[in-house]
Amino acid sequence: MLVLARRLNESIIIGDDIEVVVIDIKGDQVKLGIRAPKRITVHRKEIYEEIQQENIAAMKSDFKPETLRDLSDFFSRKKSPDKGPAEKGPGPDEPQRKKDK
Repeated sequence: MLVLARRLNESIIIGDDIEVVVIDIKGDQVKLGIRAPKRITVHRKEIYEEIQQENIAAMKSDFKPETLRDLSDFFSRKKSPDKGPAEKGPGPDEPQRKKDK
């Protein structure tokens, strides 16, 4: 592990495009600012570990992607067969229309 000492408003560079800046120091807490491209994900370690655990649990799950596709299809077909797409009712300021018989 590389150990570096930095003071307030000093920074370190990781690779060519990641900068870590010491923003604030209060007691035993140090606030860091991280400048990185959007393609780089940045997480606190405990959050990263939770994400990894969730990913492992998802891989072990019996859930099948087809189930989600079927559910999506079910809700997209939930329209009346004789009316086509679901119609919106009149707004609060519009009078209601009578249906033809």
